[in-house]
Amino acid sequence: MPENSSRIEKPMSEFKAALHAKCPKCRKGDMFKNSPLGFLGQKSYANCPYCNFQFEIEPGYFYVAMFVSYGMIVAEMIALAVGTFMLTGSESPWLYIGILLGVVLALSPLNYRYSRVILLYWLTPNLNYDPKRAEKPYNEQ
Repeated sequence: MPENSSRIEKPMSEFKAALHAKCPKCRKGDMFKNSPLGFLGQKSYANCPYCNFQFEIEPGYFYVAMFVSYGMIVAEMIALAVGTFMLTGSESPWLYIGILLGVVLALSPLNYRYSRVILLYWLTPNLNYDPKRAEKPYNEQ
């Protein structure tokens, strides 16, 4: 096959794009400026650097992500409490408070990031992947 033949690039799967916090429209641009494990603050782009899609669809749109984050934290705490009881058998409230608060604080950057990703990918109606946006970067169109 010749080197310069046109090759169609297969788009990233929806789950993989969400896992890597890529734009839901083009699945190429990043939603966040920094690492998912950074405790110095999660900084998100206002627009996709690849296709220029505006992430905050309307003013205050990401307030809904707080409810998604709340659901994630409740699920984490229940799983941790059950796991702690199964492993230790202890009924000491201080053990549970220490473990639950420590893990929830450690996971807070991931909860912030993925609550926004879940909101955009699966809880926003009519927001679907657009192959035309993935063809060329915004600045080349």
